[in-house]
Amino acid sequence: MRTDPVLVVVDHVDGALTTPSAEVLTLARTLTTGPVDAVALTTPDLAALGRYGARAVHVPQLDGLAPSVSAVAAEAVLAAVHGVEPAAVLLVSTFAGKELAARLAVSLGSGAIVDATGVEASDDGLVASKVVLQGTWSTTCRVTSGVPVIAVKPTVVDAEPAEQDETADVPEVVDVPVTFSATARAVQVLSRTEHPRGRAPLTEARTVVVGGRGVEGDFSLVTELADEIGATVGATRVATDEGWIDHAAQVGQTGVTISPRLYIGVGVSGAIHHTAGMQSAQTIVAVNNDTDAPIFEMADLGVVGDLNDIIPQALTELRRRKAQQ
Repeated sequence: MRTDPVLVVVDHVDGALTTPSAEVLTLARTLTTGPVDAVALTTPDLAALGRYGARAVHVPQLDGLAPSVSAVAAEAVLAAVHGVEPAAVLLVSTFAGKELAARLAVSLGSGAIVDATGVEASDDGLVASKVVLQGTWSTTCRVTSGVPVIAVKPTVVDAEPAEQDETADVPEVVDVPVTFSATARAVQVLSRTEHPRGRAPLTEARTVVVGGRGVEGDFSLVTELADEIGATVGATRVATDEGWIDHAAQVGQTGVTISPRLYIGVGVSGAIHHTAGMQSAQTIVAVNNDTDAPIFEMADLGVVGDLNDIIPQALTELRRRKAQQ
């Protein structure tokens, strides 16, 4: 196992370390016997970073530039990489994370692996696993030159503090000077509008309930089930195209790709353009009245019947069991 440091690009929301970033920090600790450092483009949550094993947090000086601009983020993180000289750079595989990974790899003359579902240390370096070609192949990948940049999917690792007693040293804060290029300075962010947050984002959710054509425009049972089990609501392309739910909820080839611990498809047939976005779910449950629905071929548990009968029964049983606890 390497003894060189591993550098993790961490994200914060409202000043708090995100769960996916905590997951990547947890993973990073398994890849080296050396230190794990973090780089934060916003004000870092030092206490949380310490709990998850960060020795130091590198804070690039952004000179008033917006870290949401990919060129700014890439040049800021690159400056931290040059200071740390890590064995690898890890980050969360979001849309922004993938773009950042690509820019970093180009600048470092190395390679980027995105949507990784696992990373292990080997004698030849870090080996990442990922699912490709619409979920039909599982692959292992390795960057053969330079510093590997690996973007890890949310939910594939359990976030675990480095200390069992929840205590840890506050990491050292290292200010990182950055000389930004004209490209990074070419974009100015004039305003930002935060969308209201309720449920976990689809890409980060551990449990997702998806409604398809079979709900016939009524997502009330899908939403009720999601509320009962603490899940996020998703949808197929048909449901969003019909205007039954916002397009941001679309899961699939032309929507978002998810990898939850539990996926529940309600009235979902299982067309390839949808299953391409959810095949890496650990457990798949399907409810459909069509015995020949393709989703049953991949489901761990399939329930054939009318969702308007089955989901209320499931809700009743869930509430009964909660009342007994």
